[in-house]
Amino acid sequence: MMTAVTRRALVCTLSVGAVLASGIQLRAQPPAFPSGVIRLVCPFSASTPSDIISRIVAKELSEAEGWRVIVENRPGGVTTIAASDVLQQPADGLSLYAMSVPSVAAPSLLPKIAYRLDSDFEPVIKTSVSYNVLVVNPDVPAKSVAELVELLKRQPDKLTFSSGGFGTPAHLIGEQFKLQTGVHAQHVPYAQFPQAIGDLLNGTNQFMFITMLPVIDLIKTGKLRALAVTAPQRVAALADVPTIIEAGFPSLVVEDWTGYAVKRGTPKESIARLNAAINKALAKPAVREAFAKLGAKPAGGTSEELGVLVKSQIKHWQMVVTDAGMKVAE
Repeated sequence: MMTAVTRRALVCTLSVGAVLASGIQLRAQPPAFPSGVIRLVCPFSASTPSDIISRIVAKELSEAEGWRVIVENRPGGVTTIAASDVLQQPADGLSLYAMSVPSVAAPSLLPKIAYRLDSDFEPVIKTSVSYNVLVVNPDVPAKSVAELVELLKRQPDKLTFSSGGFGTPAHLIGEQFKLQTGVHAQHVPYAQFPQAIGDLLNGTNQFMFITMLPVIDLIKTGKLRALAVTAPQRVAALADVPTIIEAGFPSLVVEDWTGYAVKRGTPKESIARLNAAINKALAKPAVREAFAKLGAKPAGGTSEELGVLVKSQIKHWQMVVTDAGMKVAE
């Protein structure tokens, strides 16, 4: 028969066991996400489209989710400085790499980089889609893409096109344009985006593939002539400008996209939480309106969809870089 003392000892033992078991369960549970400040690491300087998009997303996440989200600019190294920054952080989902077209071209431009974009990172979400516009200085005697191609063929390497730097979308799309049309033109990279536009305006350079926001007013006031947008359908901000398909060059449809990735090894639950929160943010009318002012549209979707895009884009731009003979001076 169990005595009162024995019963008390048994109850005590069971209570201690329950507490210990509870403690083990608590220790096994991952910390709530996010457990600190979320960094959106942008590989471009302030006021560039990638930076502005990240700031729009950061503001919405802060307001809607109550998270503290900041944008950190790490320009340089054809986007590799920002990528390396994220890979040096813990795999906790608190540091996100803001990817775009230059990110997927970097492995081909810099074959000695110490990471693999498609295996050292985990995709989170595709955030935006936008397109570029082909513009020329008004003194260039070309009123269409076909006329520009004809002019470039008559005067090989006499005309120049500008960009905001080596490996930027303006440079990459310009090289693809040359390959697809068989023309020859010299690329002139600039350290700062405004300088590239300035020398296009003063006639130092003759044409450029450029994101729409900085040149919409310049086009409407006649300071630049728009020949086509690299989109499959006309863009509302430049409704009078034909698409590159209408211009007769369907293979030159080029999507300028952005997305986020985290370091490989980040918990799947954290990636799913980020994906859901950003998808919700991208659906907000205020976010859609802010993107539209940039000439961009919210994308969204699953992390797997971004992963498929990244792999296909790495292959695409590898072909362009190889065929164009693009090399970064070492």
